[in-house]
Amino acid sequence: MTIVPLTQVHWPAVKAIYEAGMATGNATFETQAPAWEAWDKAHLGHSRLVAVDEAGTVLGWAALSPVSGRCVYGGVAEISIYIAAEARGQGVGRQLLQALIAESEAHGIWTLQAGTFEENKASIGLHTQAGFRVIGYRERIGQHHGVWRNTVQMERRSLTVGVG
Repeated sequence: MTIVPLTQVHWPAVKAIYEAGMATGNATFETQAPAWEAWDKAHLGHSRLVAVDEAGTVLGWAALSPVSGRCVYGGVAEISIYIAAEARGQGVGRQLLQALIAESEAHGIWTLQAGTFEENKASIGLHTQAGFRVIGYRERIGQHHGVWRNTVQMERRSLTVGVG
């Protein structure tokens, strides 16, 4: 497995993995994947990664979104990470998340945050193993297919960026 920058060329596979995650009902409040242009605009231009196998098949992806347009939050980003169903449980998520952390720090990000449905224990575990901590719980924060959902809020503070 190799981790490389996510580009528009990867979008069809990235979109398919995103849609498969949506279909689980426990990955996101979103119900449709956007077009590339909308996705591209909503995510930071850096820290976009895909994990690919020897054949070039995309196994998973991770990217960052800004949490605010205010300059004081320029070093804070929200993480998205999705792993193809057939690649789960093989360490792809762990390696992708570690690479994303390193990439984010190289671009001055000091805080990564994640909001995860409380039922998504695998994602919560993955983030915990990567140094994220639970900072809160949002009860009935939004509806997903007409059902109120709760999220676990997690964050990871860099040990090297924004520490002084």
